[in-house]
Amino acid sequence: MKKTTFSRLLAALVLGVGVQAMAHAAEAKAAEAAGASAAGSCEDRAVDKNGKKLAGAAKASFLKKCAAETKNSCEDKAVDKNGKKLAGAAKASSMKKCEADAAGAK
Repeated sequence: MKKTTFSRLLAALVLGVGVQAMAHAAEAKAAEAAGASAAGSCEDRAVDKNGKKLAGAAKASFLKKCAAETKNSCEDKAVDKNGKKLAGAAKASSMKKCEADAAGAK
């Protein structure tokens, strides 16, 4: 009787850990998808809290702020394989590519 109870308890524990691991993996995928949508172009993200596209001064303000954030983000990413900040033509090229990718251009 004790052996059966122990087996059931052990099986429930293993099953619980497996379910927890699957839930963690699902959360990680959801966070990755949210990050990917947040990384879309500034034009794509120019929407209000109800999902309606911005227009006029609100859109212009949002795009200006978004472009500044993109530039700062690209400057942080402009590093070589050793982690040293790029300079000169290498930095300019990296910045141009990063900003084009952020703007949604190819």
